[in-house]
Amino acid sequence: MLHPHLLESARSLADRIVSLRRAIHAEPELGLHTPLTMAKVRAALAHLPLEWREGSSTTGQVAVLKGGQPGREGHGRVLLRGDMDALPMAEQTGLEFASTIEGRMHACGHDTHTAMLAGAAELLATRREELAGEVLFMFQPGEEGFHGARFMLDDGLLGGDRYGPLPDAAFALHIMPNAPHGVLAGKPGPLMAAADQFDIVVTGRGGHASMPHDTRDPVPAACAIVGALQAMVTRRFDAADAVVVTVTQLKAGTAHNIVPDHATLRGTIRTLSPGHRAAVREAMGEVARGIAAAHGVEAEVTVTEGFPVTICDERAVALGRAVAADAFGDAAWRELPAPIMGAEDFAYVIEKVPGAMFFLGVAREGEDWRQCCGIHSPRMIVDESALPHGTAMLAGCALRFLERGFA
Repeated sequence: MLHPHLLESARSLADRIVSLRRAIHAEPELGLHTPLTMAKVRAALAHLPLEWREGSSTTGQVAVLKGGQPGREGHGRVLLRGDMDALPMAEQTGLEFASTIEGRMHACGHDTHTAMLAGAAELLATRREELAGEVLFMFQPGEEGFHGARFMLDDGLLGGDRYGPLPDAAFALHIMPNAPHGVLAGKPGPLMAAADQFDIVVTGRGGHASMPHDTRDPVPAACAIVGALQAMVTRRFDAADAVVVTVTQLKAGTAHNIVPDHATLRGTIRTLSPGHRAAVREAMGEVARGIAAAHGVEAEVTVTEGFPVTICDERAVALGRAVAADAFGDAAWRELPAPIMGAEDFAYVIEKVPGAMFFLGVAREGEDWRQCCGIHSPRMIVDESALPHGTAMLAGCALRFLERGFA
């Protein structure tokens, strides 16, 4: 066992981890620019021997911890990532440190991710003399649909001409409030889906609602398209390579007695393979245009590309499984039987760097985790006593990789 005392060390930092998490939670920020959050992180880690990298596209930063054994052969650079942005929703938790900014909430746990990563920086800094190589701590904004990881890659903060090669491995955690306390989970291969957005504009010819025969009503066509898209998914795509197409908005008209000229459908596409990702787009266009033509109207489909599939390297998952067993015992690890159809922009990082993301259960210890609110709920609660598990897991992945690589 390489790191049997990591959890004990992480628990000694619990007060600092929780304090930072609560400070971030109370002042949530959105999108690519999270200066208050970044300032809190910098202040919390100001006493550590870190070198900081800043880019121009976001307020995200990378802190570098250089090992104290430069002459010893190690396994290069390992990256640990935590995201920082919140969601545009009102908090309903009643916590004493609840959001002080109206209409914003850390309902996806990014406040905990950042605090656990800062804890890992503290823990690893105390072991700096043992490290042969470098640890990069990626504090990233803009995960909630803003492609923050891609921007930080494009800025060269993870490596490139300015900072040398990209890391040799990358790891991240995501909390799950409706998963058992302290349990870690993951799987090799596709872990989370690609997420694309679609807009379908159905165009007809409006008129008086009492004389629909004199119009080309786009509304019945739009309604027919909604149902046909569900049939398309079940009849054209193998259920073993999951596809989800969900219509979330249907907008048309301005009054009860007017047939509109246009009806608009919006929604999301989730896929687990590049082949299905491309095929869904083509099939949606065929379905929408065909149904529109049958109704004497026209349909235009626009797909906006989102995050790619999050694909975990088998070696990185095996490393994480070994760290979990060392630090917490064999019972702490769960192998996920199937991917989760949510999306994650850490996918951009592990497209370029072999790595993995793991899930950490943060339901209240001893309670039925199945009854807990999930992420993106305005009532989501985190059992903060589980956060040292995340700090220990992140630190353990870095230590093990620098010691052994993927061996």
